[in-house]
Amino acid sequence: MSKKIDAKDLVAKIERLARERMASGEVVDLNSVRDLKNRKTRPSVLIIEDDETMRAALKRILESENLDVRTAADGTQLGDAIGDKPIDLILLDVGLPWINGLELAKLLREHDSLKDIPLVFISGKATEFDIKRGFEAGADDYITKPFEIDKVKKTIRTLLELKKED
Repeated sequence: MSKKIDAKDLVAKIERLARERMASGEVVDLNSVRDLKNRKTRPSVLIIEDDETMRAALKRILESENLDVRTAADGTQLGDAIGDKPIDLILLDVGLPWINGLELAKLLREHDSLKDIPLVFISGKATEFDIKRGFEAGADDYITKPFEIDKVKKTIRTLLELKKED
């Protein structure tokens, strides 16, 4: 014969313990949790573009796609732009000062922690020879200026999805 279980006492103890722990703990703002979640899940894109207007325009375009965007004007600013946070994609101009984009791409491809990051050239250099050199330097895609905003967005979304699958 089964004995009837009186769980009221157990439930009361659990509720009391939970209230005590909630009262002693820090209250978490749900908006902060959502922001943190969004920051963790938002892919990050690094734009390396020497033209300030173009860099700002690309940044606005990509931020409208809910991407975490960092920027650098040239290769010398790369360390500050990367910091210690992971990068999911690099958008790179060919015509950079000091070290051009082709040279920089080769250096990125030789670096252990950066070599597998998708790399997209975005450049005014639009001849078949230029595009071929871009792919030889390690590009995953090459977009010529002037560009269509939708093409940039689609290319980046596609490469980020492919990266997720790896």
